[in-house]
Amino acid sequence: MQIARSEPKAPLFETINVSKTFGAFKALTDVCFHVNDGEFVSVVGPNGAGKTTLVNIVTGLLRPTTGAVRFRGRDIIGVGPIELARLGMSRSFQLVNIFPALTVRETLGVAVASRLRRVGNPFRSLRRDHVLQAESERIAEVLGLRDRLGAIASTLSQGEKKLLDIASAFALNPSVILLDEPTSGVSTADKHAIMEVLVSAAKAAGVSGIVQVEHDMDLVERYSHRIVALQEGRVVADMSPAAFFADASMIAAVVGTRANTIRKTT
Repeated sequence: MQIARSEPKAPLFETINVSKTFGAFKALTDVCFHVNDGEFVSVVGPNGAGKTTLVNIVTGLLRPTTGAVRFRGRDIIGVGPIELARLGMSRSFQLVNIFPALTVRETLGVAVASRLRRVGNPFRSLRRDHVLQAESERIAEVLGLRDRLGAIASTLSQGEKKLLDIASAFALNPSVILLDEPTSGVSTADKHAIMEVLVSAAKAAGVSGIVQVEHDMDLVERYSHRIVALQEGRVVADMSPAAFFADASMIAAVVGTRANTIRKTT
């Protein structure tokens, strides 16, 4: 009697020996990186390690010099961020990427209209289209912005602006979301509130995988399933939080500080 064996699932997305050069400067060298279904992966490393370059390549803003990038088994080099969003991958940015003169409702409406391909005049559509209105309100509710739908984006607090940027990425209905410093510039108390909202929203929306580039080691330790560490454009670690934070030399090399100065009680 033969026992049937199920094939292991392919990663949600992966980079295979990805390198990126800018002239003589090597930003990334032979980076192999993947995210599986259900994973929250943190990418860490000192400034200049190549973290944002890696995310820009994965999300189609940059082309690698060499190597392959696959999303759900499909080669996505050259696809571009708009088509990638339609395939199910979206991102937020380290610098808040919102339209300061628009309301929260209008900002979310533009993202929803893009997903639904109603891009002729999204503002007119938002006023007349009940589907756009309902979707914008639903996303605002999930991300804790329902009471701020009428507020001009420029009047929001820094934490609310971060949530709006993340909400705009969620409005694209992604299966994978990449977050570049999702809590930068936000107070310590607000950082945890934003992360709790983000994780709950991802679960409610059926997001299959999350990748964050993050410097705050408390957040990295608390929320990650895996930690991928970069140094000088190379992957130097891919391990569980427990293994990573037990290795003082790794933390010192990658983060540049002692383990006992960043460990916090949870």
